[in-house]
Amino acid sequence: MTVDGKYKSGKSERDENFPVASRIIASRHRAPILAFYRFARAADDAADHPTLDAQSKLSILDALEETLLGRSDAAADALALRDQVRLRNLNPQHALDLLKAFRQDVTKNRYNTWDELLDYCRYSAMPVGRFVLDVHGEPTSTWKHSDALCTALQIINHLQDCAKDYRNIDRVYVPLDELASHGASVRDLAGSKASPALRACLQTLAARTESLMPESALLPSSVADTRLAVETSVIVGLARKLIGLLKTRDPLSETVHLSKPYAAVIAARAAAATLAGRTFTRAAFTKSSRMMPHER
Repeated sequence: MTVDGKYKSGKSERDENFPVASRIIASRHRAPILAFYRFARAADDAADHPTLDAQSKLSILDALEETLLGRSDAAADALALRDQVRLRNLNPQHALDLLKAFRQDVTKNRYNTWDELLDYCRYSAMPVGRFVLDVHGEPTSTWKHSDALCTALQIINHLQDCAKDYRNIDRVYVPLDELASHGASVRDLAGSKASPALRACLQTLAARTESLMPESALLPSSVADTRLAVETSVIVGLARKLIGLLKTRDPLSETVHLSKPYAAVIAARAAAATLAGRTFTRAAFTKSSRMMPHER
């Protein structure tokens, strides 16, 4: 999105840590998911704009909301999502929740506790998974698994980019009480290498993020759509690997991203395991349903 005629991040769905409406997803579902992603990308670009003042950023976010709700056509990046919401009879609340998170990014640049960070993720991350589930017609009972996964993905991103966020936009998602309890400070994020105290703090947060994965791992088996099950199993697999890197590497001085070839290997393994598991379950159910009552 060119939010002031000059700036846009240049980031697309292909540049994200995790698949966004990949070819695994059924083609009929890709348009609304991509429209949602591009709406979110535009809002993110506004909130993180390097030179705009806070009021200008909030005005852009307001324009996105007004356009999404059909009160204006001013924000081009909201038009496709508005069309998809109407066409598919989807709830726009997930996108509105995202805007709440981006408005918070404009006005809040520190988080005191882990619980504060989780509350932010309620609006910055959980709506994404919930929207995808709605697009696929999945029940709301799947939301709790998706919420855990989306929260883990968001915090992974925060830990990967902790130094960049501080240096570029003076935003710190690392909870201040965690920094203090390890004897670290916000200023440590400016270093070329993490201090031992900061390194211990980030490793503790990575471990806390890992505690979200058992709930997250239930998502693939809880959804009815096989393609979505495969997509989410790939994301779970990638998240686990990235958490492993964050537990052992310094994000200030070392690579904590997966190479595309390695990510592809992880994705292939996760997809194969999910497909095999669903095939086995389906075969077992079919066999059971054909058995006579006295044979069961």
